[in-house]
Amino acid sequence: MLPSKFPNDNGRSEEAYVTLTDDQGRSLVCTLQSSIQLEGQEYGLLLPVDTPIEILTWNDEDDDDESAVPVESEAEINKIFKTAKAVLAEHNLDLKRTGITLTVEGELPDFPEEGESNADLDSSQPDQEEFEELLWLASFYHEEQEYGIYTPADPFFILAKTNEQGEYKQLSPEEFQKLEPLLPLIEDQLFDALE
Repeated sequence: MLPSKFPNDNGRSEEAYVTLTDDQGRSLVCTLQSSIQLEGQEYGLLLPVDTPIEILTWNDEDDDDESAVPVESEAEINKIFKTAKAVLAEHNLDLKRTGITLTVEGELPDFPEEGESNADLDSSQPDQEEFEELLWLASFYHEEQEYGIYTPADPFFILAKTNEQGEYKQLSPEEFQKLEPLLPLIEDQLFDALE
C-alpha cells in the first residue's frame, strides 16, 4: 500500500503510514521514520504503530538449567494464541496476529527505569545476556508449558524496500544477506535522517 499522510495528534509534522504484508497475507501498519536511496533502490526505516511483542518459552537443557527460546513456529503460535490473548486482555492489551511480528494495542504498564530491578515483576526472566533488551508483560501456562510475553525495550525498526509501485516490502532473507555488508552505511544514513 502506498504511504498515506495522516495528521498527528501531538502537533508534530504529519507522519507517513505504510502497510507491510507478510507471506501469510497478514498486514502490519507502520510509520515511515526515514528513507534513503542506495544504488537505485529506495529503503525505508519503518516503526510498527502497535507495540511488537515476543513470546518466549523455556526448554530444559539439563536438570539444573533452563534456557529461554523464542516461539517462532506458526503451529505453536496457533496453539497458544487464544490463551496469550486472554492473558493480555486482563492487562487491557489486545493481542493481534499481525504480519512480521505479533503486536499488542493498548497502553503498556510503566516499566522500571534503567538500573532499577524488575525482579518483582516476574520470577521467570529470560537469560539476561541473551534477552536483555526485552521487558516482561505477562506469563501463562499452556498444556503445562510456561510462556512469557515480552516487548522490546528499544524501538523495533524494520528495514524495508520499495517496489516498482512505490510500496514498501519486507526484505527477503536472501536480500537481507546480500545487503549485510552495506547495513552499517544504510543504518547510519537512516538514523541520521531521524535526528
